[in-house]
Amino acid sequence: MAKERNILVVDDERTIREVVRRYLELEGFAVTEAETGPQALSILQDSRPDLIVLDIMLPGVDGFSITRRLRHDTDYSPLQIEGDIPIILLTARTNEVDRVAGLELGADDYVTKPFSPRELVARVKRILQRTSPPKAESEIPLQYAGLRLDPRSRTVSVNEKPVALTAKEFDLLWFLLRHPQQVFTREQLLQNVWGYEFEGYDSTVTVHVRRLREKLEPNPSKPSYIQTVWGVGYKIAAPSAE
Repeated sequence: MAKERNILVVDDERTIREVVRRYLELEGFAVTEAETGPQALSILQDSRPDLIVLDIMLPGVDGFSITRRLRHDTDYSPLQIEGDIPIILLTARTNEVDRVAGLELGADDYVTKPFSPRELVARVKRILQRTSPPKAESEIPLQYAGLRLDPRSRTVSVNEKPVALTAKEFDLLWFLLRHPQQVFTREQLLQNVWGYEFEGYDSTVTVHVRRLREKLEPNPSKPSYIQTVWGVGYKIAAPSAE
């Protein structure tokens, strides 16, 4: 029997937590709830969920701060080293700057309130499907100009040095590496990597590409792996010999 996937739902509104829990449990997920930022951090120190649904506006410690700690703070190194717990931010803010800020910190996705519980569950399932063990035909490690990705262990290295990626960063890189030299528009990347369309896709894809470059490239301002094809999109290209 497959292991039950656990979702941590963090929101200070009881009604939202109850609705999200009910919809997730109907799909077979186990759900842990937290009402405040400190409560969520306490849970995370003792257990590792498969995915976090995280409200931005929380009492005590906000969702941005929690995301920053999980992705960048050495005080949470057992989680930070893994780096791959997917985070879906819940936000009542419609300002694109606020949504981009969450993605820059390492969130995998965001959902704007008010939201459809069915849509949220669909996004949860889509992300977890992509973080499940790969099918046999896609288990072979991919290597490209010093860059190595192993889909079975979900690990990445550059010139034999390990690189910690979030779940969505890994998915995006894996997709690009499986199609070397092929150019993809932002819409195509959103559909193939995220699996759905939603407002704000430009910033979502752009931020994830920028984060990948910062982790993979010797000089992110002059990328050699993930290249921009102006007016079209992105592609994986071998570094030029210098």
